[in-house]
Amino acid sequence: MEFDSIITHNDLDGIVSAAICSSVFGIDRIKFAGPNNIANAEITITSNDIVCDLPYPLECGLWFDHHEGNLEELRYRNIDVDDIPGKFDLQPSCARVIFNYFNEQRDLPEYFDELVRETDIIDSFQYASLEDWQRETPAKIIDSTIRLQTEPYKQKLNYLRKLIFLLRDNPIQQVIEFDEILQRYQNYLQEEENILQIIRRNSNFLEQDKSREIIILDLSGFSRPPRIIKNLAYLLYPEALCVLEIRPIFRRQIKTTDLGISLSLSINLNNSELSHDSGEIMRELNLGDGHAGAAGGTIRSKNKAEMLKNKTKIINEIFKLWQNQK
Repeated sequence: MEFDSIITHNDLDGIVSAAICSSVFGIDRIKFAGPNNIANAEITITSNDIVCDLPYPLECGLWFDHHEGNLEELRYRNIDVDDIPGKFDLQPSCARVIFNYFNEQRDLPEYFDELVRETDIIDSFQYASLEDWQRETPAKIIDSTIRLQTEPYKQKLNYLRKLIFLLRDNPIQQVIEFDEILQRYQNYLQEEENILQIIRRNSNFLEQDKSREIIILDLSGFSRPPRIIKNLAYLLYPEALCVLEIRPIFRRQIKTTDLGISLSLSINLNNSELSHDSGEIMRELNLGDGHAGAAGGTIRSKNKAEMLKNKTKIINEIFKLWQNQK
């Protein structure tokens, strides 16, 4: 099989997925996309493309993924996943899906073993505490350099392409010795401390939420939406099962009185007898849509006073529906 390009997600899992595919097929042309780019058909994708760690785009040469929400979407559209070239599997990472798929067919570089093993941990957020998260491992250092926020977008994409080829051709222990990697890592550590402060200062629980199950991460007071790592909230509040994030909506760079709202379930629910569906909550309140594990919507208001009133009302209604789902 011959392919022209790899289209992948711009996180560590997408980077490692692309590195493996590039190694197998000798592809140097890399494009980056997010789930919304695929859902809105913003990128031209043909049978000459390999798509990794993203929703199925209806046409491609090979598709690799591991997100249960994307599988639900295929079922909703009456598409049989077994008819799609490539591989879908509920693994901790898409990189693991790709590694297993090709490792059965050919000998992959031995250094991919460690890289994929660490990617499993990072992408499935298998961390018991903040200290566990902050422990330095080779892939954790690489992941941190990807999360760095203070740089132009095109510069970031150039770095990601370079990183794919470094990880394709070198053991990860050698990759982290490059000066650019080390400098980016140090810059990220400074950013992470700011992220943790933002989460601490803007998180709370409803008074009636005695078990502290839903973290309310309210970022609506910011004049510009901060870029954070939402999963870190679970490490600061390990008892929580869900993050309810509220963000201001901007149009033409002007802050409006509308709010974006999202629900994301913790992996802690995998070990719980509780059964919750974020998408069902959004649909029932007529806010938006989504899947069981994550959903989003919009709270619309005519003015600030109405926005504050609506925000409080919706938060309480979400908690009530959450309780009713038990």
